[in-house]
Amino acid sequence: MQVIDLRGVGCPTNFVKAKLALEDIAAGETAQILLDDGEPVKNVPRSLKAEGHKLLGLRQTDEGHYVLELEKVED
Repeated sequence: MQVIDLRGVGCPTNFVKAKLALEDIAAGETAQILLDDGEPVKNVPRSLKAEGHKLLGLRQTDEGHYVLELEKVED
């Protein structure tokens, strides 16, 4: 599973970086994307779902950031 750390990256750059990172993994594989609270955790999951990726879970860590787990769909 690939971990994509986007903490400290603002919108919309974090979505662009997430898309680019997902290009490096095969369809059907899962990835964890680390996101900050606020706009990133609202916008990135919604945008990736709109791209067709399957969202598997979203949880907040004890440190305050979020972990989005998703499955990449076909290119």
